[in-house]
Amino acid sequence: MKKIAPHITRQRLVIEGFFTINAERKHITQFFDGITKELALRVYGKPSIHETGAKGKKINQGFDAFIPLIDSGIALYVWGNAKFFSTVIYTCKHFDVKKAVKFSKEFFKAKEITYQSF
Repeated sequence: MKKIAPHITRQRLVIEGFFTINAERKHITQFFDGITKELALRVYGKPSIHETGAKGKKINQGFDAFIPLIDSGIALYVWGNAKFFSTVIYTCKHFDVKKAVKFSKEFFKAKEITYQSF
C-alpha cells in the first residue's frame, strides 16, 4: 500500500479467529474494556453494539460493534453461530501487535487465529 500521508501516524491490525466462548453482548463490552486497557488506548465514548436479531442468513447472526478511541477506533464483528470473530484495530498511535493478538486469543478462547498488521 502506497503511503500517501507519511506525516500521519496510522497502525492497523486485523485479527480473526474461531472462538469457544458463548459470545453475548456483555462479552463485546468486556472485550473493548480489556483490549483498550491492554494497549493503553484512550476511549472517548461508549461502545455501539448492534445485534442482527435473526435478520439475514443464519450463519451471519451475531454482533457488529465499534468503540471510538481518542486515537481512532476498534470494530468487532462476531458470528455467533459460526463461532467466528473479526476485529480491526485502527489507531493514530503505535501499539504492540503481539499484545493485541495474545489478548484477543485468550479473551475469545480462540482455537484458531490469524492476523495481519499494516
